[in-house]
Amino acid sequence: MIETLGLSGNYSDSEYLKDSTQQFEHHNEARVAGLEPMNFITFATPHLGSRGHRQLPFLCGLPFLERRASQTAHWIAGRSGKHLFLTDNDDGKPPLLLRMVNDSDDLKFISALRSFKRRVAYANANYDYVVGWRTSSIRRQHELPKSNLLVKDEKYPHIVYIERESAESIHNKASAINGKQTVDLEEQMIRGLTQVPWERVDVSFHESKQRYIAHNTIQVKTYWLNSDGADVVLHMIDNFLL
Repeated sequence: MIETLGLSGNYSDSEYLKDSTQQFEHHNEARVAGLEPMNFITFATPHLGSRGHRQLPFLCGLPFLERRASQTAHWIAGRSGKHLFLTDNDDGKPPLLLRMVNDSDDLKFISALRSFKRRVAYANANYDYVVGWRTSSIRRQHELPKSNLLVKDEKYPHIVYIERESAESIHNKASAINGKQTVDLEEQMIRGLTQVPWERVDVSFHESKQRYIAHNTIQVKTYWLNSDGADVVLHMIDNFLL
């Protein structure tokens, strides 16, 4: 008998994943059809959008290109482009991604996210030209692991760092940061999303021939082209809560 439910998705699924979670609050106290939410897993997903510096790496961190991308993204990606660059203001409301990091009267995003027993963000530490490391791992720049801390695992050779948070650790971190950090849109999203503990799994294909397509390799989008990411998918399976 199936008793639990999990959600897994990537870059293109990010808004739909979060929108799906808030639907849980309307079903039998954080259950869906009697199923208990267990695993919320994302791969190379722009949780903080693509607006910040180096959040869209193929722009090479050049400020004038990043500004231009923010102004023109909707021409290429439509509404999703506006959402990712936080330029949407439907009915005068704040950007959707900003609204999705807290609860409101009609949308219970964080309560729904909290209902999962486990929340995991798999992030490419390098060679992902579509989604930056900060936005996919929900970290501030100074919180990214230093290169000397990245290690190899024999079973999962492309996983180089794992960070597990507890409710106590996120409380202590929040207490230490409050008042010391400039509260821009990115900081608001980080503070909202880190109201709940996350497990962050950092991935590197630095020595792989498939490193230049790391964004697709981390999720093995096409096996013959992205097969080096199989150990990352295996790690997800091995750690899946049932």
